Amino acid sequence: MTPDFLILGLIWYIVFLFSTTCHEGAHSLAAMIGGDPTASHGGQASLNPLPHIAREPFGIVVVPILTYLLPPHFMIGWASAPYDPRWQQRYPRRAAWMALAGPASNFFLMLCAGIAIHVGMAYGMFRTPESAGFTHITEAAVPGIAGFAATFLSILFVLNLLLGTFNLLPVPPLDGNTGVTLLMSENTALRFLEWSHGQGFGMVGLLIAWVVYGKIFNFIFESSLGVLYPGSHWH
Repeated sequence: MTPDFLILGLIWYIVFLFSTTCHEGAHSLAAMIGGDPTASHGGQASLNPLPHIAREPFGIVVVPILTYLLPPHFMIGWASAPYDPRWQQRYPRRAAWMALAGPASNFFLMLCAGIAIHVGMAYGMFRTPESAGFTHITEAAVPGIAGFAATFLSILFVLNLLLGTFNLLPVPPLDGNTGVTLLMSENTALRFLEWSHGQGFGMVGLLIAWVVYGKIFNFIFESSLGVLYPGSHWH
């Protein structure tokens, strides 16, 4: 393992931990506002990563490091925020907004990364790359700290694009499975949630979602680049 590989891994993990904490913190804050203090009582309605690490040490520490060290050297993992199922049954609309708060936080971070990239380009720090990748959405136009910033913002943009869009898939246990109930009547939403949660999808649901997502991610990725750099062509 080279120093550059380890430094890149550190950047990946910092972005992953921050993005995941924001995602779960948004869930927890939305639930608290909606009347369910369960996650708040565990300290998760904040940007402090320690309560999230304590709840899911395997998904938020071990798995991300292992997936980065192993080919194809891409960091993935998971975390979770507790909620009261009885609260969800009483207030399915509030529960749906709570579920969507997580992806919304990822899209906000993605937007912030995009704005920072354009500000850096306006000041001559960054430039549009000839080809784009997960760690190469923008590139440094000057030596020094600009190279670190370009890599950090690239990963922040792509990882939050992935987290936000993947979690919107309407497959349990993903956020989209609860969020989609906003399109239903309350009675239909309750029946749908009872059915989907009672099927025990768990890892099977995640595997199905990952297969489906793998078929559409290139389109999502290229579309996001088209929004970030209007009129540009990528390869």
